[in-house]
Amino acid sequence: MKAWQHFKTITHHRWLVMCGCFRVGLYWQGLTHDLSKYSPTEFWIGARYFQGDKSPNAAERTDKGYSEAWMHHKGRNRHHYEYWTDMNRQTRNYEAVKMPRKYMVEQFMDRRAACIVYQKDAYTDRSAYDYFMSSRERELMHPENRAELEFLLGMLAKKGEKRTFSYIRRNVLKGNPFPWETDAE
Repeated sequence: MKAWQHFKTITHHRWLVMCGCFRVGLYWQGLTHDLSKYSPTEFWIGARYFQGDKSPNAAERTDKGYSEAWMHHKGRNRHHYEYWTDMNRQTRNYEAVKMPRKYMVEQFMDRRAACIVYQKDAYTDRSAYDYFMSSRERELMHPENRAELEFLLGMLAKKGEKRTFSYIRRNVLKGNPFPWETDAE
C-alpha cells in the first residue's frame, strides 16, 4: 500500500512540475523532471519511508543518520543546488557553483510543486517562499542563485502564479537581467 501511495505522490509532483515547466517553455525539464525517483534505489526507499505529508528522505535520515535515496537523487538531478558543487582549484574547498537559469527555474517549479503536494489544501502562493526563507539551505547555495530563487518565490508570494510564470518566460529564461542587476549599471 505504501508503494502505491508513494508512486501516486511522486507522479503527482512530477505532473505539477511538468505543467509549470511547460507553461514557461522548459519542455525537456518538464518531461525529465525527477525520473530518478522511479529508480529502485530511490523508489523502494521512498515507499518504505512514505509518510504523505513530507519527503520520505527526512524519515530515512532520522532512521539511518543519512538518506541514501537523497544522495542518489541530488547527484542525478540538476535542478538541485546540491548538484552544483565542485572543488575550487584555488581554495581546494568544495563550493557552490552557479547553476544555469533553466535549472534554477526548474528548482523553483520543484519547490512550488512540493509545497502543493505536501501541504494540500493549506497551500498558498506564499508557501514555497516561507519554506525557503525559514530553511538553512539558503546559506549553502550560490549567492546569485539564492537571490534569483528568493526573488521568484517572493514574486509568486506577492503577485501570484500567472505574473510570476510570465516573468520567468519573458525575462528569466531569455537571459534578461534581474532588477538588482540593472540597478548596478
